[in-house]
Amino acid sequence: MCFPVSDSSAPSIIRIGTRVSELALRQARMVQAALGLQGVASELVTYRTVGDKRFDEPLSAIGAKGLFTKELEQDLLKGKTQIAVHSLKDLPTDSPDGLLVAAVLEREDPRDALVVNGRILAQSLDDLPRGSRVGTSSLRRRAQLLAARPALEVAELRGNVPTRLKKIDEGRVHAAILAAAGLHRLGARQHITCYLDVPAWLPAAGQGAIAVQVRTDDERIRAMAALMNDPPTMRAVVAERAFLAALEGGCQVPIGALAIPDIEGDGILHGMIASIDGSRMVRGQITFDPDDPALCGIRLANELRGLGASEILEGLRRAEHLPSPQPE
Repeated sequence: MCFPVSDSSAPSIIRIGTRVSELALRQARMVQAALGLQGVASELVTYRTVGDKRFDEPLSAIGAKGLFTKELEQDLLKGKTQIAVHSLKDLPTDSPDGLLVAAVLEREDPRDALVVNGRILAQSLDDLPRGSRVGTSSLRRRAQLLAARPALEVAELRGNVPTRLKKIDEGRVHAAILAAAGLHRLGARQHITCYLDVPAWLPAAGQGAIAVQVRTDDERIRAMAALMNDPPTMRAVVAERAFLAALEGGCQVPIGALAIPDIEGDGILHGMIASIDGSRMVRGQITFDPDDPALCGIRLANELRGLGASEILEGLRRAEHLPSPQPE
């Protein structure tokens, strides 16, 4: 599909909304560089979101959707910016009216990584001594950690990547689980003790992908975004996010998903949902269909519901970890 690129009324310099953290800025600069290859000038507009300001509270306690995206989306809708750049895993599956994810850049490593304090003699999750404090702010990571190593202690760990690395180094926690993509993009691979390999350990839906969000009616910007889109990544994350949406998931539900295409473009979509304490976990997989990735995600979600996912979701609602579904 083609869109007209020239528009005399459009701003000559594209304004790109981004969070202010170093990782977010590096990701936004990747989009800026892609625009530069099209001969398009741009500038970054930085934001501190609710999730950034309330860094001393657990994400699950703050409770609202769009903790790291709402402020960017509001200004995008108002026309104060023309593009918003997000870590796709932070972006709710239900986009506001008038906005869409027009592109995703080629995906970085989607896996989680274990970072261990240098004074702890451990080279893997299994090596960590009983009672070790492992930091994370993710309920998905908490659930998988407790399912794998119930004798470990999970500690709330918030802050940007450098802050979390500093807390590990200072011994506030013995280890932590972070997204490998963020460590790679920040040039911090040397901190990784080991990767938590899939499908035994599943990342968040969309992890490792950078989303380029635009207004649906801005055909000029949509055309620019289309040129930076990576189709294999887009197909994979569409499946993962459809799975997440079909299970009514978000940051308050321990859900993991990853589509692993093969060289022909097919492959497997893996998914899981767990109770927060990891005592119940339902896992499944389905053949990945590149021609209809969204339906693939929905089908896997339905399979997991039949295996007990609905009961896990109901248990989370009773424990007030997520709201009840709203009537149509």
